[in-house]
Amino acid sequence: MSAVPPMPRAGLPSQTATRGRDLDAYLAPFAAGYRCRMSSLVQWASSHAEGLLGPLGARWAHVQVVAEQASRIAPAVLPADEREILVAAAWLHDIGYAPALATTGLHPLDGARHLEALGVDRRLCCLVAHHSGATFEAAERGYTAELDAFEREDGPVMDALSYADMTTGPAGQHLTFEARITEILERYPPDHPVHRAISRSRPTLAAAVERTARQLAGVG
Repeated sequence: MSAVPPMPRAGLPSQTATRGRDLDAYLAPFAAGYRCRMSSLVQWASSHAEGLLGPLGARWAHVQVVAEQASRIAPAVLPADEREILVAAAWLHDIGYAPALATTGLHPLDGARHLEALGVDRRLCCLVAHHSGATFEAAERGYTAELDAFEREDGPVMDALSYADMTTGPAGQHLTFEARITEILERYPPDHPVHRAISRSRPTLAAAVERTARQLAGVG
């Protein structure tokens, strides 16, 4: 499935249409349209996220910086054909917080279900579903089976998404991983599912962030 609506198919120009024109010039807009489609995933993701999260203030500020982080680190940690989906996932990772989408209280699941309903690329849905240790929160909230409907990806893309999210504060502050964990634990009371989940997922998230940090350190 395509993450963006398909471009209309362009037929060959008729004699009437091309009379007095250079054929290459006539076809140029069509070619440009197809090139645009190939590079429009991130643009669509950012626009869609803004439409859903823009009114939420700090949440939207957080997402913008996560996407900025993902864009910054992608060339250093991923091959060229993996960078676009990382940045798109960064833009979309928190859309499940949008009031129009929040049905279960598990924002990764709500966001992934919304994207699935739109016909978005399956891998992108799954990255959103499982970002930043969502499996642990799903267990706390009783949605393990529902989240498991989305395949979990482990590897450099998910690691980089965790890095971008877990080094960005709730209003877009740049934080260390430990500071980010601390602020989450302080923001939610001990009996809250998020507090319990982040406590359990901390070693897993730390390992993901560390793997990406080592790649970044090796580049310079």
